[in-house]
Amino acid sequence: MDEQARVARFIDEHDLSCPPAYRLLDLSAEVGELAADATDSSDYGANPDALSVNEDELGDTLFALLALCEELDVDAGEALDTAVEKYERRLSRRGDAGSQ
Repeated sequence: MDEQARVARFIDEHDLSCPPAYRLLDLSAEVGELAADATDSSDYGANPDALSVNEDELGDTLFALLALCEELDVDAGEALDTAVEKYERRLSRRGDAGSQ
């Protein structure tokens, strides 16, 4: 995945490597910021059509996820492929992609 390699280069160039636990905490914080945007914009879900998130925060979340993949030596593209295959199997067996 080119995006993961880009994040890896940035981390290396700026000496930003850190333990995966810190990356996971950063990811959780970024997802929380997305949730706060969604909550505020939709009036706590009362107006779901008004829901919006800040693109910058979405980018921060993506960076945090790819940095976590890098620290764990997980190929994000392969992980995504595995997830899509799992959802496809669920859809073909049960007619929905949700977990039970």
